[in-house]
Amino acid sequence: MQEHPELNMHFSISCTSRAPRGTEKNGVEYFFLTPEEFRQKIDNDEFVEYEEVYTDRYYGTLKSQVDKQLEQGENVVFDVDVHGAMNIKKAYGKRAMSLFIQPPSIEELRRRLNGRGMDAPEVIEQRIARAEYELSFAPKFDKIVTNDDLEKAKQQVLQIISELIKPL
Repeated sequence: MQEHPELNMHFSISCTSRAPRGTEKNGVEYFFLTPEEFRQKIDNDEFVEYEEVYTDRYYGTLKSQVDKQLEQGENVVFDVDVHGAMNIKKAYGKRAMSLFIQPPSIEELRRRLNGRGMDAPEVIEQRIARAEYELSFAPKFDKIVTNDDLEKAKQQVLQIISELIKPL
C-alpha cells in the first residue's frame, strides 16, 4: 500500500474487545471496546463481519467505519479470516473483490512454520489444521494467489488490484 499510493488503499480499522498493546491508540490500530459494548453492537447488527476468537475476545469490522472510508474515496483493504471475507463479499457484492493467498502446499507451509522456530510443535499442528480448513474456502474467492515465491506473489497481487482499481 505504501509503495503504490496511487491506488489509495487503506486498511479498515477494526474493533476489538482486547486491551491496547504497547503504543496502540483507539481509532488508529483498532477501536477498543468492552466485551459488553461489542455484544451490543452485534445485537444492533452494526458489524459487516465479526468473530469471538476466545471467550469475550472479539474482533470485527463496523459497517459505519467501512462506509466512512468509502465515502472518503478510500479503497478499503481487509485482512480477515475466510468467514469474515465471505461476510464482506455478501455485504458488498461486486463492490468487493476477495483475494485468497495460499501456500504452495501444506507440506511447504509446515516447513516454513518449522523453519521460523517460533512455535511449539502442537501450535504448528493447530495452524496446519486451520490452514487445511481455510484452504477449502479458496474456490469461493474471486482470485487465488499461490505464495510460492514472495516477489512473484506480490506482483500478482499488485496486478490483480491494479486491474480492479483505476488509479486516480
